[in-house]
This record gives sequence, C-alpha cells and structure tokens, in this order.
Amino acid sequence: MKKIAFLGLLVFAGNVMFSQKVMTRTGEIKFEASMPAFEEIAAKNNTVSCILDESTGDFVALALVKAFKFKAPLMEEHFNENYIESSKFPKSTFKGKILNFDASKLSAAKTVYDLEGDLTLHGVTKKIKTKITLVGTADKVNATSNFSVKPQDYNIEIPSLVKNKIAENVKIAINFILQPK
Repeated sequence: MKKIAFLGLLVFAGNVMFSQKVMTRTGEIKFEASMPAFEEIAAKNNTVSCILDESTGDFVALALVKAFKFKAPLMEEHFNENYIESSKFPKSTFKGKILNFDASKLSAAKTVYDLEGDLTLHGVTKKIKTKITLVGTADKVNATSNFSVKPQDYNIEIPSLVKNKIAENVKIAINFILQPK
C-alpha cells in the first residue's frame, strides 16, 4: 500500500513539476459595437481566466459575462438582461490551439501565430480563426488578439428600434499576461 501511495505522489509531483502551463485570472477582454454618430457601446472585463499549455499550444479562456463593465449602468443592465441574457448564459469560453506554437521560440520580439478554436457565447459555439501575438520574457507571456463576431451568429437578438445603433460586427480585443502558477 505504501508503494502505491508513493507512486501516486511521484506521478502527481512529476505532472506538477513538468507542467508547462502559464495562466492568468486577471486577463482583459474589451469589446466595441459602436456606430458613428451614436452613443458609444463598449465594455471591458478585467477578470478573465486563461491558460496556455506551452507544451501543446492549447489555449483556453473563460469570461464571466456579468463582469463586463460599461460607462453607462443602464447600458450594462440592458446588455445583461436583454441581449446577452447573462443569468441564462453566465459565461463565455474559448477552447482552441495556437498553431505551430513553439515555446522555445518565445522572445521579447512579437511573434504572430494562427489561433483556431471554438468560441461559446450566448449558448452558441462557433469556430473562430484569428491571429494571436505573443511576447515572452523569462517569467511571463503576453498574449494579444483582435477579432470580430456577429451578434446574429450567436443568436443575440437586436431589437429593430436600436439595430442601426449597434455595429453588425462587434470588435473584440484580448490582452492576457500569463505566468506560471
């Protein structure tokens, strides 16, 4: 019995020691859906979790939808209750992979990779393909990306009364500073 417990502890310690994951719980996602000549529609979430497995290039992010903050409290309320329905769909996730990722090539110079995966928003999952920029230092990796999504692709209904005030393509920007944990 002692041998089994020791082997289990050894395997667990080996996984922890050789794990090559970097992560954050304070990542930032911004989005903007503004149209010219109308009120700004933009929000920021600074509590996004993200993990990058440096050995495989697997990239996973989780954002709690209610954590998006707007300048106008009423806009935030409408976003959560009427559009994104955050009580019904409390989180958004991305599960994907950084293609041809090689952690040994990370440097202080910006390196651009292809990022592919599944974005789940408002209960709908869609494939996403975009670019991600990585900058590495001895103790962290900064990951940034910009892409757009269409609300209708995620079954987010925009009332006809405000349809011309909200962009057809919502711009999303991510900024994650990932560190070993």
